Amino acid sequence: MIQAVLFDMDGLMFDTERLWGTFWEPALGAFGLRYKDGLEEEARGTAGETMRALLRRYYGPDCPVEGILERFHAFARETFAKPVPKKPGLDELLAWLNERGIPMGVVSSSGEALIRRNLDNWGLGQYFKVIVSGEAAARSKPAPDGYLLGAEKLGVAPARCLVLEDSHNGVRAGAAGGFVTVMVPDLMPVTDEMRRLSAMQCASLLEVLDKLKAGEL
Repeated sequence: MIQAVLFDMDGLMFDTERLWGTFWEPALGAFGLRYKDGLEEEARGTAGETMRALLRRYYGPDCPVEGILERFHAFARETFAKPVPKKPGLDELLAWLNERGIPMGVVSSSGEALIRRNLDNWGLGQYFKVIVSGEAAARSKPAPDGYLLGAEKLGVAPARCLVLEDSHNGVRAGAAGGFVTVMVPDLMPVTDEMRRLSAMQCASLLEVLDKLKAGEL
């Protein structure tokens, strides 16, 4: 049934969500602001105007949003200049899909340069026909725009396309677009909402591979 696979990046392909969370405190502190509980979790998987609106909700309409995000992404560029750990099963899953000619794409809220750097650091860019960054989608996750654009570029209908996600906002995006969405949790737990929105929950990418081999996806 599955004719293509769209991967999230942070927390799904690479063990980077923990690193992203460490950037908030210094980015906010540069403007005399203190980190507020819940920001990291709500921001996970988002970008662009969704992220800006979130910061304004936490720190007021006049907070220096652009300056905060500039600092935030400067920390990211520095940290991710070197290879970051891959999630278990990534290599095996990519190789299996590639052997069967199943096209793949990356749909991430990160910038395109950062996506390509993470892929190139491990020599994984060859596997992906499509990259949809946070800058490319009209609306960030939890809106489905990025995934819909990725499926369109691959020429596959959402109902025939597998979306792999670790975050709640990402699962919401996949479900909203009508994709076969599987949650592979990282820092965020599987909740009743996630069970309702996702076709399946897998403990790792190795389990995703097992389900594909068994014809359960």
